[in-house]
Amino acid sequence: MKRLLPDTFTLLLVAMVVVASLLPISGEPAEWFGLATNLAIALLFFLHGSRLSTDVVVAGFLNWRLQGFILAVTFVVFPLLGLLVGVLSPWLIPPALYLGLLYVCVLPSTVQSSIAFTSIAGGNVPAAICAASASNILGMFLTPALVAVLFTAQGHVGVSLEMIGKILLQLFLPFVLGQVLQPVIGNWIRARKSLLAPVDRGSILMVVYLAFSNAVIQGIWSEFTTADLALVIGLDIALLVVVLLVTIFCSNLFGFSREDRIAAVFCGSKKSLASGVPMAGVIFAGQSVGAIVLPLMLFHQIQLMVCAWLARRFANAQVKAERLVQPGA
Repeated sequence: MKRLLPDTFTLLLVAMVVVASLLPISGEPAEWFGLATNLAIALLFFLHGSRLSTDVVVAGFLNWRLQGFILAVTFVVFPLLGLLVGVLSPWLIPPALYLGLLYVCVLPSTVQSSIAFTSIAGGNVPAAICAASASNILGMFLTPALVAVLFTAQGHVGVSLEMIGKILLQLFLPFVLGQVLQPVIGNWIRARKSLLAPVDRGSILMVVYLAFSNAVIQGIWSEFTTADLALVIGLDIALLVVVLLVTIFCSNLFGFSREDRIAAVFCGSKKSLASGVPMAGVIFAGQSVGAIVLPLMLFHQIQLMVCAWLARRFANAQVKAERLVQPGA
């Protein structure tokens, strides 16, 4: 039951939304806070790059069938499901919240939780590390590209050279710099996860506070009802369940080993809050970013609860199977 409760980070996210609703930042203070947020995001992606071992990525890519499958689920199956929801969205959900759901569908996979759940379930951890890392690297290009194609087709958001430049400068350049320095500082960074965790989480909390401050000023809570939010939660759950079923069925169909199936399930079904929130601030600058990231924040907690339960199911099933094959069992 404890695993189904919100984690500390989720509670902090909720706290940021509450603080932004009661004390939204605006004017010149918001401009300075926005500058500090941009610097924090750049530092976040620098740390991502400096933590990632190049050797692990190269080794993981040798399992190209599994990697291709996970990327296809992340950047093809998920967006198609988002478009399917869009067929019903005019009658079900406000356009701004639907765009948030569609944005969830074009994001890369998580890194930490995908690897952690794969490990708990007894899956292929090196492949999970590679898949999650590749997803986030490619996501810096594929997510804006998918936003440009899918959102523009519906008359909402276009892509511009300025947006591409901001993504390269704020996200990709710090990541590449981190990769260049990884042989020098990588071990030091990886050995101090607890020390550097505030940078990871703090930068996301800053983006959420700034995004919801702008959204509150624009009247986000008068725009959506409790029923709208309940519907978003239901659609988030439906998206996750469908993708989990697709990954489980198709990974069996393709003949993956048990370890690879587990990696496919946990890497293919996740969406990254750590990458999604900063990218939303760049891609949707000047728009109601709060409404865009709200479905992602809800999806984040749902995927943690469901996948924690599923990982334990996989692990318990393996324990039972091993007991059955033991002599005298």
